Amino acid sequence: MSDFEVHRDGVTLAGEESGEGPAIVLLHGLTATRRYVVMGSTSLQRAGHRVISYDARGHGRSSPAASPDAYGYDQLGLDLEAVLDYAQVHRVVLAGASMGAHTLLWLALRRPERIAGLVVITPAFDGPAGDDPGRLARWDALSLGLRTGGVEGFIQAYGEPDVPPQWRETVLKVIRQRLSLHQHPDAVADALAAVPRSHPFDAVSELAAITVPTAVVASDDYADPGHPRAVGEAYAAAIPGAHLVTDEPGKSPVAWQGSQISKVIAEIADQARS
Repeated sequence: MSDFEVHRDGVTLAGEESGEGPAIVLLHGLTATRRYVVMGSTSLQRAGHRVISYDARGHGRSSPAASPDAYGYDQLGLDLEAVLDYAQVHRVVLAGASMGAHTLLWLALRRPERIAGLVVITPAFDGPAGDDPGRLARWDALSLGLRTGGVEGFIQAYGEPDVPPQWRETVLKVIRQRLSLHQHPDAVADALAAVPRSHPFDAVSELAAITVPTAVVASDDYADPGHPRAVGEAYAAAIPGAHLVTDEPGKSPVAWQGSQISKVIAEIADQARS
């Protein structure tokens, strides 16, 4: 494994890569770090892939943006392209969760020649309907909680997780772990306010332009209400030939299992090579 840094727009993006073979780039979600896509699984490397991951601007070990509002998808998408340029990969399989999923779709719609395959994990953006003031107010509360009270301030603003009782402590534990990994928590607070106000595209119907092998991973709402299953289903329906991956009833979500997500990514990578 080797670490790297990419410099763009005054931001230093911290990343790592390991393995050899066709490249796969992993993109994490809002408040997460590069650890939180395949959750430490190394099965992609063992299967003969070069795996590249990085912390989004303001997250993990990456530096903050120059402006508090410079965390939208235009910036995140250009950061992704800069990472591809640094890694010297022209066409690549991308896999991303939530914010990372929206970022890779931003690039796929604008630079389709660079995309070999996509794995879209738990998307949440559903067009202008997501600009509901109540929804944005909750993101603002999370931002303020983190900025003024640190991790526990975020937890207080987050409230009781809306998941089955047996998973609540696990969810809170993961949130605390994720938030403790950021070198610049105020930058994450900025992102919490800016990202939900940004649009990776205007309408889900635009995804019909995607022609590469694609899988969409949609979690059931009882386990992950923040990423509605209906949104994932809509993405899969809009993307020609997309494969929809859903959870087995009563089991933890596929998106939470690094080995299972890696299997989905490997299948798309195989299709991209055929």
